[in-house]
Amino acid sequence: MSVYDERPWLARYAEGQPADYEIEFDDALDMFRAGVERDPDGVALRYFDGSVTRRELDELSDALAAGLLASGFARGDRLAVYLQNVPQFVIAMVATWKAGGVMVSINPMSRTRELSYLLADSGATVLLSLESLYGEVAREVVPGTDVRLVLTTSELDFQTRDDERLFSATRRQRHEGTEDLLEFAGRYRGQAPPPVDLGPDDVAFLTYTSGTTGVPKGAMNTHRNVVFTAQVYRDWTHAGRDGAVFGIAPLFHITGLIGHVAVTMLVPATLVLAYRFEPQVVLDALVEHRPAFTIGAITALNALLNAPGFTRDHFSSFTSVYSGGAAISPTAERAFREATGIQVHNAYGLTETTSPMTVTPFGSPSPVDPTSGALSVGTPAPNTIVRIQDDDGRDLPLGEVGEIVAEGPQVVAGYWDKPEETAAGLPGGALHSGDVGFMDAEGWVFIVDRKKDMINASGYKVWPREVEDVLAEHPAVRESAVVGVPDEKRGETVKAYVSLRAGVQATPEELIAHCRERMAAYKYPRQVEVIDELPKTVTGKILRRELRDRG
Repeated sequence: MSVYDERPWLARYAEGQPADYEIEFDDALDMFRAGVERDPDGVALRYFDGSVTRRELDELSDALAAGLLASGFARGDRLAVYLQNVPQFVIAMVATWKAGGVMVSINPMSRTRELSYLLADSGATVLLSLESLYGEVAREVVPGTDVRLVLTTSELDFQTRDDERLFSATRRQRHEGTEDLLEFAGRYRGQAPPPVDLGPDDVAFLTYTSGTTGVPKGAMNTHRNVVFTAQVYRDWTHAGRDGAVFGIAPLFHITGLIGHVAVTMLVPATLVLAYRFEPQVVLDALVEHRPAFTIGAITALNALLNAPGFTRDHFSSFTSVYSGGAAISPTAERAFREATGIQVHNAYGLTETTSPMTVTPFGSPSPVDPTSGALSVGTPAPNTIVRIQDDDGRDLPLGEVGEIVAEGPQVVAGYWDKPEETAAGLPGGALHSGDVGFMDAEGWVFIVDRKKDMINASGYKVWPREVEDVLAEHPAVRESAVVGVPDEKRGETVKAYVSLRAGVQATPEELIAHCRERMAAYKYPRQVEVIDELPKTVTGKILRRELRDRG
């Protein structure tokens, strides 16, 4: 067990911070407003050649909140955001809070089946979508949901460039039954919503994760969670303290929500956005905007290093780079340092811990475990208790391997409308991560393996049963088992083992195409192997471990 005020390295790494780490704001909206007051004319968002000051962000979110309330949006209602990394995402987040609501962040790679579930489960009454995503996906979904107002927007807004690498297929599309976001907000320009009294325990946003059954669950990230973890990023990673933050992680993901958006509201600092991850576009943005901090999956960072034209100069403005979402190998850490001259630090957390539960303090190299060769994912964040427990919930001695369990101000209140899942996954408010690892005598945490069967592809988590359910929809499939197999570019990739019905044929390419049409791009299997029978125990349980070992 490790508690903040008991860690021997506190004086070395925490810059004299007190053991009782104070949470500075009651809610994230107060945090945002304090940043506006400190630097109203400072740039909050940069998006290619466009920019939005904090004052403009405040005014735009005021107008949108006023419009939402005039349209029947009420305290506690949910607004779903179905966007890439664009300024409208941040505007909608703040406006939702000003209207007393809860933002629901939706992966823009979600397709019809996934979007239908997320809108239904969250009960969202407002949807903000990219015009293209509405036409391709959401238009078919919305009629069967609680959504009463659909706002659409374009990635072309807030900037003037026509970069064919990103926008070659972009066309402005006005869809029947929808309202353009900027036109809608423009009708309420100059208006401000009535004061809203948010508290630390109010939910700021729902972020969806996969549970032990494979059914997505909405983690209820509270305002206390958001403010606390924003402070951890500021104080322990130097995010925003030395200059702009580059948004390399997707904003819908908890890393982007906290490590990009929330921390830049707190400091305040500039957040640089570039629509979506395209290595050449990102490299250009790094040179143009010269950010000082980012956090993203190591696979994304490696893609930049391997992109044509990369030079050491691309990272010359950075003082702090962190990786989250996927484990870093010592080899990858060393390669990044040699290519950029910068130490990439490790952080570890889940959706349910509102980003970090452990973090490598800025300026401190992560130790490598001599036995396993694993690179540490950091030390417990302030005010955070991290335990290593056995299968019976007993604390294990330092150095022994068990499940990583966390308690602290970043742990979510529970899962949206799922009390049984909350009781199982967060008993007594402690998150049982499903990851196994150990802690050394100085508080460094090491992840050894995953207890669950979750697949981690380029930092995106894939639950095997969801892929298996889609495969089961194919008429030729009798049984399937999905596992993660090593992949040089993605860390892991999705592989399916399939047995076919008697007398029916299907090729691996046909089965891959079947899944690709029905699932987000990171989920569908890149490999399918057809076999006669899946290995099973005597009780009929499929042996995924055997299939993983088979590769």
